[in-house]
Amino acid sequence: MRVYFLSEQTAALFIGGIYLGLVDGFERSLTLEPKDGLFVEIKPIGGFAPLSFRLDEAFLLDPPAGVKLYYTANGVAVYAYDFIYADQSLKVLKQERLGGALLTLCMQGKLQLNLENETGFHIIQLPESFLTCEFSLRKEGYLLTGNNAFALLSKDGKISVLSEGRIIQSGETLQAEVFFRDSAGHTAVCEWDEGKLISCTLRAQHAPDASTLALALFESVLIGADCTPLLSDDLAQKADDLKEFTGDFKHVILCREKNTAGLVYLRRERIYDLRYFRIETENGKISNVLPLSE
Repeated sequence: MRVYFLSEQTAALFIGGIYLGLVDGFERSLTLEPKDGLFVEIKPIGGFAPLSFRLDEAFLLDPPAGVKLYYTANGVAVYAYDFIYADQSLKVLKQERLGGALLTLCMQGKLQLNLENETGFHIIQLPESFLTCEFSLRKEGYLLTGNNAFALLSKDGKISVLSEGRIIQSGETLQAEVFFRDSAGHTAVCEWDEGKLISCTLRAQHAPDASTLALALFESVLIGADCTPLLSDDLAQKADDLKEFTGDFKHVILCREKNTAGLVYLRRERIYDLRYFRIETENGKISNVLPLSE
């Protein structure tokens, strides 16, 4: 079967002890037989610990933590992510007392926040956008403000909100601008009250060009944005049916083929299916959406 290797961090790929080059966001592919059970090692640069596994039938049914599988019509993509640092010694980055709680931001293989309060001791894993961050106390818990990111924690250490974005207002309610990082530059101004979303207004920064029209359509469907400006008059009348037509997909991938996008569907934990859709255009507008047969 055709196997595509990708990595969140730039890494060296070894299969059966043989170095096959570097992998990152651009895949490196080869034909492998699962029955051979070859040993795979992905060694990221930058002080991260290597990830290793045996690529066999069991792996393809239940990948280990740190690996996601994306099944396509002609093979499977193996995506390595969430690497830990090789140095797992404890390094305290920041410590602060807030309202009777002790918050300790530290690095121990991964970035984590240790929260100790009247509810107990809690360990919260955080992305590295919080390597430098500020803590503040809220009625529902704690607000962490990082580098273009923020998180809202309950008093018992559960993450109720975790997003890229910037805080606009932190008062009785929390208001923030959320970044989607999509082709249209969508952002949303969202408001939460005690960790519950109470309002959200979507905004697009720019119109897509012809090369990203398919991507922009499915990204808009995914986040619930108005996609009718992209559609022909006839198809715009069916805009509300597009979500049901495409199903419960989680991500959108731009394809090399013009007017084609890949939609990612969760099969089960760490395993996904990739299905392709093609758009047809007329006078610069999308006139039809077609699933591509496998």
